Amino acid sequence: MTQYRPPRPVWPFVLVGSVFGLAFLAAIGVGVYTVRAMSDPETSLLIGIRIDGTRVSVKAPVCPADRVGTVEVYDSDAEKLLWRARRPRTPEGERGAVTLWQAGDFLAAGPGARPRTLPATLDVSVAYADRDGGADDVFDLREVRAARVPADRYWTHDGPRTDAQIDAQLRCDGGGPAEG
Repeated sequence: MTQYRPPRPVWPFVLVGSVFGLAFLAAIGVGVYTVRAMSDPETSLLIGIRIDGTRVSVKAPVCPADRVGTVEVYDSDAEKLLWRARRPRTPEGERGAVTLWQAGDFLAAGPGARPRTLPATLDVSVAYADRDGGADDVFDLREVRAARVPADRYWTHDGPRTDAQIDAQLRCDGGGPAEG
């Protein structure tokens, strides 16, 4: 006669499986939080861009006490410098409103004229003259051209913005990104 053996209890396996499952979900949550915190889209500054025929203009956020020092434009896909300019000569340029490849508006500019055909994506970087910091952005030019932005605004990733709206991204008492 075979002896009766009760079935093994299942609850220890369920308990151990639940603990491992919760630990796995917690690890995923921490990973997602870390990635979001490091990329923090709330503190990235938007640069505006306009394309009017062959003229390409940008607007970087600038506080009243700041002045633009350097503007650099790269072919984002090829990572190739297309143009660099230093020390704007115009009040608009000092305040962040710059026409790219307009060498006469700067004390120094180069390496040359606007490319005959612009690349698909431009990486624009603007540095301040008298302090650390600035702003940079990458633009898909097909998207910018298709937007049909009003004459008094610049295209941004968050929609059309005026000069004042672009500048308002900064908390000018401390120079950092504005809250909220």
